[in-house]
Amino acid sequence: MNMKRTLPARLFLSALLLVLLSPLAAQSIITAPMYFDQVAANYRDLNDYVADLVLQVESERMEGQIYYKEPNLLRIDFTDPEEQVLVSDGSVLQIYVPRYDVTLNQALDPLSTTSPGGIATAQGLDLLRRNYTIAFLDSPNPVPLDNLEENPRGSSEPVVKLLLQWKNTNEGFREIELSIDSDQMIRRISGLTGDRRRVILTFTNIRTNQNIPDARFRYESPSSSNNFNNFLFGTN
Repeated sequence: MNMKRTLPARLFLSALLLVLLSPLAAQSIITAPMYFDQVAANYRDLNDYVADLVLQVESERMEGQIYYKEPNLLRIDFTDPEEQVLVSDGSVLQIYVPRYDVTLNQALDPLSTTSPGGIATAQGLDLLRRNYTIAFLDSPNPVPLDNLEENPRGSSEPVVKLLLQWKNTNEGFREIELSIDSDQMIRRISGLTGDRRRVILTFTNIRTNQNIPDARFRYESPSSSNNFNNFLFGTN
């Protein structure tokens, strides 16, 4: 075969492949940290949100409604257990437990991710970005929220799952799994504490930018309740 005759054909094929493949090569590959940053940017654009919430700690299950308003207002009104309330202004956490008629008050460390509810906020996500390594759980492809073989009554909603692992042992969770829907809202937070207890929060019926008034986050527990301060980890 005459190599001089085949050379132009090879050059033509090479040029054709270059033209065809260039658009594919130009497409950016989204890494897990980049995807996480998109989710965080979405939360920074929110003024507020309200959602139904299921909280599970080991075998204990609680239900209620969660309210968030930027930059650091958070409230959960529980329906199970009935009348239990959690309120935080970002610096103080207050929990009223009607079963024992007590109010628990805790000064919060603004640099901690101890509160799982606070993770689903712009501030919480910024702290995670700083203090955790970020990877896709298995792949960047959406998967069902629940494994329907293990949980036939679960949700088949497609979500992207991220796995975050602590960089140091000062964080409240050694690892956190985030399930994120097509609107880049967090549908589930599954955290493993330092002592290896599983904490799971599932958000449904999420409504954003509802103009929640500040008064929603003002709460006075019954005067009959006993107050206990700094019940989680004391003060510095």
